[in-house]
Amino acid sequence: MQTALEILQKYWKHDTFRSPQDEIINSVLEGKDTFGLMPTGGGKSICFQIPALMKPGICLVISPLVALMKDQVQRLQKMDIKAIALTGGIRSDEMITLLDNCEFGNYKFLYLSPERLQSDWILERIKNLPINLIAIDEAHCVSQWGHDFRPAYLKIAHLKTHFPKIPFLALTASATKTVLEDVIVQLGLEKPVLFQKSFARKNIAYMVFEVEDKLYRMEQILKKNPQPSIIYVRNRKSCSDTALQLQSLGFKATFYHGGLSAKEKEKNMNLWMNEEVQAIVATNAFGMGIDKSNVKTVIHIHLPESIESYYQEAGRAGRNEEKAFAVILTSPSDIVQAQSQFINVLPDKKLLTQIYIKLCTYFQIAYGEGINEQFSFNLNHFCQRYGFPGLKTFNAIQFLDRQGILSLSQEYSERITMQFLIESKEVIRYMSLNTSEEPIILTILRTYPGIYETQTAINLSLIAKKASCDEKEIQVVLEKLQGLEIVDYHKKNNDATIIFNEVREDERTINRVSKYLENQNMQKIAQFDAVLNYLNTKKVCKSKLILAYFGEEATADCGICSYCISKKKKPVNEALISEKIIGLLKMQEMDSREIQKLTKNTEDDIIFALQNLLENNLISILSNNKYSLKQ
Repeated sequence: MQTALEILQKYWKHDTFRSPQDEIINSVLEGKDTFGLMPTGGGKSICFQIPALMKPGICLVISPLVALMKDQVQRLQKMDIKAIALTGGIRSDEMITLLDNCEFGNYKFLYLSPERLQSDWILERIKNLPINLIAIDEAHCVSQWGHDFRPAYLKIAHLKTHFPKIPFLALTASATKTVLEDVIVQLGLEKPVLFQKSFARKNIAYMVFEVEDKLYRMEQILKKNPQPSIIYVRNRKSCSDTALQLQSLGFKATFYHGGLSAKEKEKNMNLWMNEEVQAIVATNAFGMGIDKSNVKTVIHIHLPESIESYYQEAGRAGRNEEKAFAVILTSPSDIVQAQSQFINVLPDKKLLTQIYIKLCTYFQIAYGEGINEQFSFNLNHFCQRYGFPGLKTFNAIQFLDRQGILSLSQEYSERITMQFLIESKEVIRYMSLNTSEEPIILTILRTYPGIYETQTAINLSLIAKKASCDEKEIQVVLEKLQGLEIVDYHKKNNDATIIFNEVREDERTINRVSKYLENQNMQKIAQFDAVLNYLNTKKVCKSKLILAYFGEEATADCGICSYCISKKKKPVNEALISEKIIGLLKMQEMDSREIQKLTKNTEDDIIFALQNLLENNLISILSNNKYSLKQ
């Protein structure tokens, strides 16, 4: 049998393990329940993939992240390791085939979401599989005190009764002490061996800068550090806007968010991964499964919603162990904006009930029906029809998704429907006169026999595969047929897909999960308060603040964060800076950037001096953001 190190070298081309990967692997191989608390970038997946490859049988991997499951399965398949993911949108007959493959096809990994365990027939099939390890990724989701609680995770403990001798491996990148203890109880782990890697990232300089002009400060940072960078923003519009602003300054930049098509995501991702662009501007949809070691800077120009999410996003910098920077740029209005985005948009039980009932009405689902039904969904259209606020509605639907009541896929999709308008004999005549189009038309007719009678949704990739052609060729043919009035052809873009996992029961459904909603709202408020504490605590090392949040004590300051750097700076003569500013403003009105360039002081020192001058009523700020002397 190959050793763990030999497998690591063969498949992953690494010569050594990172601590505590090898200790976790040994614990699992000894048959012990194990808990790995490893910060992002620590290589959690190797901890279950290697022991699973060393033992006969199949590893069951439970994960809530569809994109991450797909990414890991693709990576394993590229290494000629047999792996399957049971993600949403797979029909029951396909699922039966996939589970047959797991049982009889010598597969090594079965990935599934925790919600799949709520299906009794899937659980029965899993019981018959030769399971050698059960890995629970994002294990903090098991705890209602975690930042992403999903009740379906509580079902995992039932697997203990069916596989009492099979080790459980719980993995997470972020968990407070309370969450960690709760996860152990909820999963029913038996005397688990705990491996906890320090949350300290000694090579990352955590920086918080209060700035008036975020774009100007970004320009300074990216010029000083021309290596790969990630800039995190809170919404899709800011992604494209910020990327365009950077491009106008001469930087090569692209963007990434959940509203892009799969092809656009892949194209933009590859531009950045291959370093054809320096910066990628992204929402939190970007990052899962991203393994780029030489990211120099991660910049947040909007406030993160929690220290957990900030730590994970910031931790994508400096994985090559070289010095890297995690920067938050803030301005006075950020806190109000963030509160309106994170706290004021939390739905209460009354609104959640209304949205759920209207959602069922919207899709014409009768009471007691709807299970496993799938629909295309446009959030804006739904909100406009019923007068619901957009962000609160999205958060409510996302909550229903996490409770397993429905599944929300936010991947961009293009739905194509068509119907033939002329008789079949006329279609045959048309094909005889246009033989180049015959393979495509014949494939559509054979795949969708009811397409003469009704508007039918068609799958372009399936038709392209069957007809051995490109999707663009099919669209050209369909648009031509539309122009000739042979078919009625429609393309419609959708924000998302919704699958109902339960029958409609209105208040009864919501009453069952409302206590989790209250806990979630309290948790989100506490998490946002922790972010404000991180920003507003001026006289403590930033690395120490992050470690303290996760229950870890640091004995010494990091020496490289914004606080530690400010301590090393020579004391500035504030009176002299103020005199310089007054002297400049006697000549003409100026903005802070012009003042900084002429005085050659730091931006922070200039802003501090300007604030003092404003407070002492010596200067005023004009509507064009320029400063002038008081008359």
